Amino acid sequence: MVLSSLPTYISTRGASPEVDFAGALLAGVAPDGGLYVPRVWPRLPENVAGQGGDATAQAAAVLSPFIGEALPAGALDRATARLSDQFAHRDIAPLVEVAPGLFMLELFHGPTAAFKDYAMQMVAVLAETALSASDERLLLVTATSGDTGAAAVRAFGGMERIDLVVLHPLGRVSPVQRLQMTTTGAANVVNLAVRGDFDDCQRMVKALLKDPELRAARRLSSVNSINWARLAGQIPYYASAARALGAEAGQATYVVPTGNFGDAFAGWGARRMGLPMAGLVAATNCNDALVRALETGVYEQVRARPTASVSMDVQAPSNFERLVFEASGRDADLTRGLFEDFARDGRITLPDDLRTALRREVSAVSVSEAETAREITRTWTECGRVICPHTAVALHAARRLDRTAGPVVALSTAHPAKFPEAVEAALGFAPERPPRLEGLEGLSERFKTVDPTLESVLAAIDLPR
Repeated sequence: MVLSSLPTYISTRGASPEVDFAGALLAGVAPDGGLYVPRVWPRLPENVAGQGGDATAQAAAVLSPFIGEALPAGALDRATARLSDQFAHRDIAPLVEVAPGLFMLELFHGPTAAFKDYAMQMVAVLAETALSASDERLLLVTATSGDTGAAAVRAFGGMERIDLVVLHPLGRVSPVQRLQMTTTGAANVVNLAVRGDFDDCQRMVKALLKDPELRAARRLSSVNSINWARLAGQIPYYASAARALGAEAGQATYVVPTGNFGDAFAGWGARRMGLPMAGLVAATNCNDALVRALETGVYEQVRARPTASVSMDVQAPSNFERLVFEASGRDADLTRGLFEDFARDGRITLPDDLRTALRREVSAVSVSEAETAREITRTWTECGRVICPHTAVALHAARRLDRTAGPVVALSTAHPAKFPEAVEAALGFAPERPPRLEGLEGLSERFKTVDPTLESVLAAIDLPR
């Protein structure tokens, strides 16, 4: 079915029907196991990165071409209104210069103090609207290395038509992140602590989404960045940064702390839509599967190593599939073959021409634990700013770049108070908590511990088969 009158979405693996925005939002993953991307990338509305207008209006302008008439009138305005209602800073995502030509794009002013709030708050409204229009109920499942789960619980907790299941790796999220997920008390939220790492959680989510019996019993989706709507919701803050940079926007390089590659692909999408941008750098911690793939052509999943930047402890970034699809000239057969092999073997070798094409689209660097700690110290000493370890990864990578060619923007993805142990180890004191992170300790927690198997997960959430 071709929905020619609406913006439509196709699978990276080429074997699923086209869907509209609501279809992609409520499905999460395409039936063939691929990820949805726009059939035709829209152009940004004229002057969306120019002066004038507030961040809420700008977000609506960026997202409107993706939605078209797939949702009832007013849905997008209600969704973007959550940015001004739920964020503590009037600019939503302020751009701050920390050194000559070096900027931080602060994305931690939302209700859970992490960048995931920006898209999640909007997606919750859009999903509830779509379900009301179709008179359906949705089961959302999401894997998290910490911030996604907290943002999802805050955004979707208490919604009438949505049940939310969050899987996090046991003992591998910060205490603040865990408490944000497990103390909600919302009747529609189930928290599962998985004996494994984030990649195990992500594998379980994909297994749930593909399970034919479960799909027949429930409407299923995910709010990880594998969901197109979640990823699209991150594009507007790149436009916000470009607006703040003004005439220098076209010379700017963005450095993105990278785990599942969703935030970085959102930047790629912004550039694909015509946003002025000189370059895009994905900065990883020592879990550097993306770096190794671009340098050697071998994309291999190994066990993720625990780091201070826990939300980036990922060795199988799902959104790499979207980049492969685009860089290969949208070769769905190649993409399907590569990622089916990867799912089976945990290792693939990228063709040389594909690796060359990928390196034209994005570069990637790895930052060590010692470098991360030193960057936290340096930023405090030189700038008087306390940063989280994820931001430190991006800032350290950003300092390696030549700023004489144009400004460098490091994405600051979380408030340092979410990671007090790492910050205190570097600075000798814990960061001050903002009001939205106060009062978590002492609240009653609710979660179940499960093995990283589909059977264990299904039993824990007691879903119909």
